[in-house]
Amino acid sequence: MGSNKPQAAARAVIATAPVRRYRAILFLVVLLIITAAFAVLTFLVKTTLSFPLDLQITRGLQSINNPVIGWLLIAISWPGFLPQSAIISGLIILLILGFGLQWEALVALIAALFSTGLNLLVKDLIQRPRPAAALVHVLATLTDPSFPSGHVMFYTGFLGFIAFLVFTLLKPSLKRTLLLAFFGLLVLLVGISRIYEGEHWASDVLGAYLLGSLTLVTIIQLYRWGKPRFFVHQPVAKAARPVK
Repeated sequence: MGSNKPQAAARAVIATAPVRRYRAILFLVVLLIITAAFAVLTFLVKTTLSFPLDLQITRGLQSINNPVIGWLLIAISWPGFLPQSAIISGLIILLILGFGLQWEALVALIAALFSTGLNLLVKDLIQRPRPAAALVHVLATLTDPSFPSGHVMFYTGFLGFIAFLVFTLLKPSLKRTLLLAFFGLLVLLVGISRIYEGEHWASDVLGAYLLGSLTLVTIIQLYRWGKPRFFVHQPVAKAARPVK
């Protein structure tokens, strides 16, 4: 009788089969919508010289004269530039490894490399010029292509995965809440920061969020697939091997 208690408790919190199927279908539909939106936006960016709305958004953000907001937005972008992006991501991965989370550290490394590599590939294919200093204020002149934003893709793919680990591995606590808020704000505000600095158009940022979201989903699926298969005997956060 007692052996049935855990199963009864699980049934009490697990959604029914029809609900699970509905959620799975909804998830796939959302992914298809994001994929289609990125494809359409990429086509428009490749075939259209400029979007008037991009210019309006940039000038609107740059009209903000509050020095504190300006400093904050500039500071948010700073970790996304080399060499600090490589140093910070490396330290985070080493910290995860130091906690004994070997599979998590490996997938975090994959997330950093994959999001960066995919961004460089798409940039090379689209070859969109950066915003011109004659149109908007440009904080720093960058020579690489503009679409999609590398900062936004890196923050969404890498920091998004770190936030996923925080959410799934840490027990509910003030520390977990603060970490989730910190990473979430970084991912949310980096897009505004890149526009404010005049180094990306809003469409660059939107494209990066779309592609970055697909990247994050891919990384999470890789993590969940490999969790019960690799590093099963790591010191903490162990997973049972899949039943064959």
